Amino acid sequence: MSQKNHNLIYPQSGVIAYQMQQSGLHLMLITNRKGTRWVIPKGIVEPELTALQSAEKEAFEEAGIEGRSFDESLGEFSYEKWGGLCVVEVFPLEVKSLAEDWPEACFREREWVTPEEAVRRVREPELKNIIRKFANRY
Repeated sequence: MSQKNHNLIYPQSGVIAYQMQQSGLHLMLITNRKGTRWVIPKGIVEPELTALQSAEKEAFEEAGIEGRSFDESLGEFSYEKWGGLCVVEVFPLEVKSLAEDWPEACFREREWVTPEEAVRRVREPELKNIIRKFANRY
């Protein structure tokens, strides 16, 4: 029987990557490395970077996206991993460019989806709420 140790907290940051398209607001989701579920670009906050800078770096590495980010936290969600709890601070990122090749392209798929579809695809209830609140601005 595994014991959950929430004394181990892993600070992470990620982005709600968005773009206004002709049909309205779209968000970019990516697959996890195993390709089994849809997530947002996110990762451990690196010691030499701010949470926002770390989120921007992950957005490029995991999804090949760059754009205009905002130092405004949209909220946090958490999930269990590595025997502890990952706490992810989420920032908005307006996507301005999509790389054709990026560091994790061979591990991940990326897809533009409506906010409703994003809510349907992601697993974490707190992330679903962050997406809903963000989409309500548009």
